Formats: sequence, C-alpha cells, structure tokens
Amino acid sequence: MTTKETLLALFEKNRGFFISGEYIAQNLGVSRTAVWKAVKKLQKEGFDITAVTNRGYCLSKDTDILSVPAISEYLSDECKDIHLEVFRSVDSTNNICKQKANLGETNGYVAIASSQSSGRGRRGRTFYSPADTGVYVSMLIVPEDFHGAGIVRLTTISAVAVCRAIEKLTDKKASIKWVNDIYVNDRKVCGILSEASYNLEDAKLDCVVVGIGVNLYPPKNGFPIALAETAGSILDKPGSLSRNQLVAEILNNFWSIYLKDDNSYVDEYRKKSFVLGKEIDVITPKEVRKATALAINDDCSLQVRYEDGTETALSSGEISVRVK
Repeated sequence: MTTKETLLALFEKNRGFFISGEYIAQNLGVSRTAVWKAVKKLQKEGFDITAVTNRGYCLSKDTDILSVPAISEYLSDECKDIHLEVFRSVDSTNNICKQKANLGETNGYVAIASSQSSGRGRRGRTFYSPADTGVYVSMLIVPEDFHGAGIVRLTTISAVAVCRAIEKLTDKKASIKWVNDIYVNDRKVCGILSEASYNLEDAKLDCVVVGIGVNLYPPKNGFPIALAETAGSILDKPGSLSRNQLVAEILNNFWSIYLKDDNSYVDEYRKKSFVLGKEIDVITPKEVRKATALAINDDCSLQVRYEDGTETALSSGEISVRVK
C-alpha cells in the first residue's frame, strides 16, 4: 500500500483519537514530511482529519468514507485473497463485476460503492441507493463446478452473512424474508440480487454476481414515497459503527460460510426466517397465488401449500406475507 493508504488504515483503526506525527512516521517508516503530505491528500479527499500541535492527527469518529485500506483493517484471514475496489458512485456494482469478469477478473473480486445511480432489485425494479448512508457491495463468484441451484445457495449465504454482521456490530435483531430480504424492526434494510452469466456456446454457467445493498442510516431526505412504508435502516443516525466495518463483517461471514462448501448454515437461515407458518402470496410473472409457507428445505427452497392442497418447493421467485 502507499503511504496514504497505510496512514488511512491506521487512522481508521484509531478513529476519534489523536496519534502523534512522530509515532506515525516511525510506524510507517517514513519522514514526518511524508506523513504531513499524506494527511493533506486525505483531507482533500474529504476525510475529516484534525491536526493539533503537540498532539498529532485525529480522524473524526464521524468520518465514514469507504476505502480499501479501512475495510481491509477489519477483514479476516479467509478474505486474504479477495480483490477489493471502492467507488464513490457507480451505475451498479453488479454491472461493475460483470464488466470486470469480461475483462478477465477472477473469483473473489468485490466492487463496493457509496452510491448507485441505477441500482437494481429483483424483477427489474430499481434499488434506491443514496450517497453516504448505505453500502452497496457486489461479489464475483467463479466456482469450478457450479449449477443453477447454487445461485439460491449464494443468495441465502449472503442473507445469513448480513444478519450475522448486523447482530455482531449492533444491538439489533435481523430476520429474513425468503429468499433475499433482510428486516430489522419489521422494516426492510437489505436486499440481495444474484445474477448469473452463461456461456452461449455450451450454455454453461460462467459466473455469478451477488449484489448486496444495505441501508445503514436513513437517507437525509427520507425514503421515496413508494418505499416509505416498507424500507428502513439498521440505525437511526450515524454513530460509532463505520460502513467500512460493516462491509468487512459481511465479507468475513460470507466467505467463512462459502468456503466450508456445505449446508451447515441452513439451520441458521431457517431460524432467521419470519415467513414460516405464514399465509403468503406467491408472485410469478403470470399470476399471484395464495399459499402457506411450510418449511425451508435443505437446498433452501421454500416448501409451500397452495389453497387447493397441492404442495411445491419454490427454488426462486417472490413472495409477500399477507396481513390478516
């Protein structure tokens, strides 16, 4: 890493505390002048760093700018091989991953953005992605042996990973609406979109992009009217939890589960589900059918019983919980 990147990692680890210039210089193995220049560059990029004579430098605890060094400080050893790239704003982090895949990027590339201009949800919907209050993360997965059912696995692993991150870093309880939505306090705070790319010559699946959008804080002007009754945020206002730490914890949990290559996480997914036993609507492009959610199977499909008594396992699609 550059001096600036290494310094930023040090600041992130000590947010809200002063660090002397002498200590920084010794720790980084550079001159005091090099430290000063790196601080100036970071300040120009928007980082709120205070300099006080005889005290040193302090990154404000309220500073919450996403960066590779800051995220990397919180990553586990299981994430040592992933390739992070952070953007201030993109059209869609899923699009970035697809473009990178076409250019030869391999398994474990992760695109992270502070905002999206064209974030996507399921069924062609947009995903509201305002600046600086959420995190938008997409992972490129290129497994050696893969099939369509594996897409559901990646989506559900991501859901468990987000729930674990929320509950480790906050006092909130997270729950899952099959298959891809995370709720806190009965409000949707996270959506997950997994998109597959196929080789047209042999119809084999080349890769999957898993996109995760999380609302950490409420948008400054509130959620759009269309989302106001369902959308929410993990926390009510900015605090001690940084978005860098949240991103890292999601990645830590995802790769920890994914690398095990088993279904041991499914019980946790079941326990987090709030749809089991509920009356639901099963929504397809052709129709909406009333059903009861019975169980989540070992492959994470949703077992449902329709009003006519027939049962089926949904491996994809959309449901809504009916309010009595």
